[in-house]
Amino acid sequence: MVAPTRTHTHPFVPYRRPRLSEDEALRRGLELFHSLDGRRSVRWFLSDPVAPELIGTAVQIANTAPSGAHHQPWTFVATQDAALKRRIREAAEAEERRFYHDRNVPEWHAALAPLETNEHKEFLETAPWLVAVFAQKSTTLPDGTRRKNYYVSESVGIACGLFITALHTMGLATLTHTPNPMAFLRCTLGRPATERPYILFPVGYPSEDCEVPVLERKPLREALIVTSNNTRQGDRARRCRSPRAGLRHGKDVRPVASCTS
Repeated sequence: MVAPTRTHTHPFVPYRRPRLSEDEALRRGLELFHSLDGRRSVRWFLSDPVAPELIGTAVQIANTAPSGAHHQPWTFVATQDAALKRRIREAAEAEERRFYHDRNVPEWHAALAPLETNEHKEFLETAPWLVAVFAQKSTTLPDGTRRKNYYVSESVGIACGLFITALHTMGLATLTHTPNPMAFLRCTLGRPATERPYILFPVGYPSEDCEVPVLERKPLREALIVTSNNTRQGDRARRCRSPRAGLRHGKDVRPVASCTS
């Protein structure tokens, strides 16, 4: 392979990954899928302690996430302090009571009905760890200036996904808890105004009597569309009022709406 002749104004280094055979790549992919397919959100935890090293390792894995301009606009705040967990539970339940009993959002309530959730959030105290993730709208630099961050929600969402994957891989369980609103977390955990609460994760081991709702995940045929757009004229490539059908698992799929560029 010929070495590239690119020039850079910032440091770059070579990046190489061993190329796997298709069989080995598929084997690894399916192994990961079968592991993650057993992941469930848990609301009943043991109070058994979890080593801080496991939380730290999960955050290290989350830190490998791609982010806008590599600004890594996230902060993970972890606590196992009983008094702090009690304060967080009390504040979260106050918001949840308003949601379940005062807010007029019948469709939202109906969507949650199969999960049988309510304003009682005892897991916020039972789980040995609470990990609150904050999204940094801007970051204060060592010289005191502020740097604007980009694609913050997307970046933090990817990091949280890797955090969940890491916890499951290490045999731990969690729940993506998002009391609405969550502003109390910033005050309770002493975070600056440049950060907003994103997700609150209780982390621990499932209790021996833990139960989860019976749910089905979206099948691959609904999650994945493999498409093509074989056009014959440049004008048709620019103006796709009548594009050719794509492919979805070998079947023709005709777009439901036209597009003009």
